Amino acid sequence: MPQTVYLIDASPYIFRAYFSVSEDVTTPDGRPANAAYGFGGFLVKLLEEVAPSHLALAFDRSLNSSFRNEIYPPYKAQRELPPKELEDQLGWCHALGEVLGIACYVDERYEADDLIGGLVAGLEPQGHEVVIITSDKDLAQLVGPRVSLWDYARDERFGPAEVEAKFGVRPEQITDYLGLAGDSVDNIPGVRGVGKKTAAALLQAFPDLDAIYADLGAVARLPIRGAKTLAPKLEAQREAAFLSRRLATVATDKPAAVEVEGLRRRRAEPQRVEPLIAELGFDRLGERIGRLAG
Repeated sequence: MPQTVYLIDASPYIFRAYFSVSEDVTTPDGRPANAAYGFGGFLVKLLEEVAPSHLALAFDRSLNSSFRNEIYPPYKAQRELPPKELEDQLGWCHALGEVLGIACYVDERYEADDLIGGLVAGLEPQGHEVVIITSDKDLAQLVGPRVSLWDYARDERFGPAEVEAKFGVRPEQITDYLGLAGDSVDNIPGVRGVGKKTAAALLQAFPDLDAIYADLGAVARLPIRGAKTLAPKLEAQREAAFLSRRLATVATDKPAAVEVEGLRRRRAEPQRVEPLIAELGFDRLGERIGRLAG
């Protein structure tokens, strides 16, 4: 029977909690707990309001160790590691997901985006509806007839039409779009001199990056500002364009096998819930977590 499965990109909501919840939120023994508190509140609210039967959390542990760093060492190299006050709370965030009965995924070489991509690749052919909860629009490349994005904090939902309205390209063109325009957040170079508008215009004229490079002579004739100088830029940075597309492409081979019943929300064991709530000391939120876990 087809299910609606919610796949949660944990990192944006952990970081959002860390920077928005007061540093005064601590455990009974004085350790910072603001990120765990905010993330726990997010999970509790989602479970109370949506009551999903099937869901999963994908965590990041590969900031400098993903397979993309092997391909291109500068990938995300400009990003600072999480501050110790946040790093110390990541284990609690993972534990909160587990005690709430949510399947949790993390990998040293694959980013959360890739783990979500692997789950989508396994679930979609089985006929399940997939809702990806994230604020990362790079995951728009996974959107399709049965796959949507939900920016939970802003309550914005993206299906194929909304992706095209936002980016000017179809979901299946997002990786080509990033191959051209790059992504400064992830340190993906793209083609220098090609911005988002130009990338979208090119992909409205061509189906993908391969088609553009197969007919660079046609680029100069396009009704795009600076079209005559565009083809030489593209030719000179061909390698960067294809490398950037590769870096921007979400992997879909991990996890290798996906069974939807493995994503059914489980009942947690009281002996796991009570010690965690006692350690964190979240009072009323702890009571809500306890009720949901039970």
